[in-house]
Amino acid sequence: MPLHRSTLAALTLSLATALVPLASLAATQHSSKEPAAATKAAPVKVSTLGGKFAFSLPAGFSANPLPAGDAEHGTQGASGTMYLNEPQKRVVIVTEAPIPKGQTVGDNDSAFLDGAASGLVSQQRAGLPDYQKVSEKSMKVNGLGLRQIDSTGTMGGGKTVTSTFVAGSGQRMAVIEVVSLATDQAAHDAFVQQIVAGK
Repeated sequence: MPLHRSTLAALTLSLATALVPLASLAATQHSSKEPAAATKAAPVKVSTLGGKFAFSLPAGFSANPLPAGDAEHGTQGASGTMYLNEPQKRVVIVTEAPIPKGQTVGDNDSAFLDGAASGLVSQQRAGLPDYQKVSEKSMKVNGLGLRQIDSTGTMGGGKTVTSTFVAGSGQRMAVIEVVSLATDQAAHDAFVQQIVAGK
């Protein structure tokens, strides 16, 4: 099932938003000599697709709503939140959007997931000159099919690693992006595994 262009635009509207905090984080990677202040905030619960894919972010993430989608930009019905952890230099972006033309998909529709994953890779490759897809995995979490795409690229002047999850259910689809500095690969991988485990 091919993805409509407006859906891809809706689900990748978060990418440009992520550049600003990542630029700041990359710039302070070597210049900041003071330890990060401890954050007393509680863990943040994240839920998508009516709770079919849910996980918690540890204390230290601040939530920043992304601009709502609109008809003018072909992103009507899209919404999302960017979660930023400055001490860890990590960004998690959660975006949901309607599937175009009222199409309905099952919780593990392989044709839909293949098309979504392929479309997102094409969009991100167009947006990042040095984008490199590293791997792609298929999995199920509580019966919901997911595609995980791992990639590298440069955002905001810094080398990054990104794990992107795409899923669909009913008339909605979701994308979750986890972006970390490339120097933090091991911690990034451990963090992604916590998300997959729903922790």
